[in-house]
Amino acid sequence: MHIVLRALAGLAIGFVVLLLTVWGALALWHQMPGPSVVRWFVIAMWSTLGVTVVLSRAGLLGRRNRNIAGFAFVIAAASLLMWWGTLQPSHQRVWADDVAQLLEARIDGNHVHLNNVRNFQWRSETDYTPQWESRTYDLDRLRSADLVLSYWMGPHIAHTLVSFGFDGGERVVFSLEIRKERHESFSAVGGFFRQFEQILVAADERDIVRTRSNARGEDVYLYRLQMNQASARALFLEYLNAANELRQKPRFYNTLTSNCTTIVFELARVIAPALPMDYRLLLSGYFARYVYDLHGLTPGYRYDELQALGHINERALASDVSEDDFSMSIRQGVPGIPANEVNP
Repeated sequence: MHIVLRALAGLAIGFVVLLLTVWGALALWHQMPGPSVVRWFVIAMWSTLGVTVVLSRAGLLGRRNRNIAGFAFVIAAASLLMWWGTLQPSHQRVWADDVAQLLEARIDGNHVHLNNVRNFQWRSETDYTPQWESRTYDLDRLRSADLVLSYWMGPHIAHTLVSFGFDGGERVVFSLEIRKERHESFSAVGGFFRQFEQILVAADERDIVRTRSNARGEDVYLYRLQMNQASARALFLEYLNAANELRQKPRFYNTLTSNCTTIVFELARVIAPALPMDYRLLLSGYFARYVYDLHGLTPGYRYDELQALGHINERALASDVSEDDFSMSIRQGVPGIPANEVNP
């Protein structure tokens, strides 16, 4: 029994070392500064040391070599974790144009003043005219909130946005996104390894929704959320609080724990603390179904009906040709949206 327990303990330690070795190699790849040849050399040395410890725990090396390898790995792992702890988020980098400005919100009674609302004119994903605006919204005129999901990576993963509508047709969309530097491109794996900061973008629908449906060709779905005015107002204000907190203190984006879907859940949970945890908070492509199961979408329809009627791409593309109002066009036929929101 003693021998069996020792063997199991060795296997467990070997498995932990293997996981730490893989994590460390990816962390070094995404964060280690300097030339790539140096990075590859360090990763190779780290990986070799980790594999050596795993082999020694499997009994394939002598006891003396096992002790030496284990000691060296502990020192290397401690050094790696100390270096990892020095990585800090920052607002002071050379940012890509579309995430260059941080949202600033000021609340004055029932009026909200937003600086740096994005309203780019997108002709393609790389051809655009930058435009940042200051806008004022009257909270007493806030009437609706819509959930928007944009699928860019198959059916399991979607980008989650919330669009707030006001009397008179004004709309503003909130979206938590990675804050890319000019030389960077999105990496889901890099999002696990502090490669990106996060930014909360407030934007016009023609900017942030149209660029996904028309410029990028992503499949975009829109659903009317079943929220009374008080709840919509509370959610709106929580977004503003999150934006101001992020402005004061930068944070890293995390693909799993701090992303475009988890922020919607976190903010909604402030309003309704009993919201349950669910795997669909991680597989964001199913987030609308999660909201549907909580009776948060338009009643009287099956989910597949809401999804089919909420697919906006055809209407979004047609609005470019007809020059109709984009926000009205994409809401044509969407359940739960009254006629005065889709007719000029």
